[in-house]
Amino acid sequence: MGRAFEYRKAAKMKRWGNMSRVFPKLAKAIEMAAKNGVADPEMNSALRTAILNAKAENMPKANIDAAIKRATGKDAANFSEVNFEGKGPHGVLVFVETATDNNTRTVANVKMYFNKTGGQVVPTGSLEFFFDRKAIFEFPKPANIDLEELELELIDAGLEEIEEEEGIVLAYANYTDFGNMNQKFEELGIALTKAELKRIPNNPQVFTEAQQEDIGKLIEKLEDDDDVQAVYTNIA
Repeated sequence: MGRAFEYRKAAKMKRWGNMSRVFPKLAKAIEMAAKNGVADPEMNSALRTAILNAKAENMPKANIDAAIKRATGKDAANFSEVNFEGKGPHGVLVFVETATDNNTRTVANVKMYFNKTGGQVVPTGSLEFFFDRKAIFEFPKPANIDLEELELELIDAGLEEIEEEEGIVLAYANYTDFGNMNQKFEELGIALTKAELKRIPNNPQVFTEAQQEDIGKLIEKLEDDDDVQAVYTNIA
């Protein structure tokens, strides 16, 4: 189906263009996970996953440790997860996930990005059903495990689909089974290289290169914003 290739391509591009953009977003995810639980990744699965994803983007250990330390400090920021939905250039559907300590600022900025590129923010919930929220797990194909056997092992944990390409395996599940799948991988002794929640368009649309260039201007503005954690579209 090609999703494996596209997902990995997106993951590689999501050095997110450059480290000055990706590291602060990864650090924020670590801070939130540490603040909402305990600061020990051995006892906090959300923190463990945030650190895993940070390492997948080559984030230095010093940055990871600093993020955890900030979360446990007396001046730790209180981040709220706020989603925005909108229609961009040429009718593209856009779903934006943010983590903010100043909702007024974030709302104003996101609306400005849409307005300046010929789009508009729509009421929350208007577009959510156009996207399927999936848990996606990436790992090298284990040498001692048959993929069909692994699929059977993971089905009870919520596995919906598994595919392998060039030695890299991607396992998909509903977002509600993220914890079950994570736990199952730990039980099986499979070391993940990435574990994320993604929104995948269930009715992707084709846009011309010229249209995608216009759409890209909006996406770039959104991804450059420090409060924005992820941007999803219905581009095929």
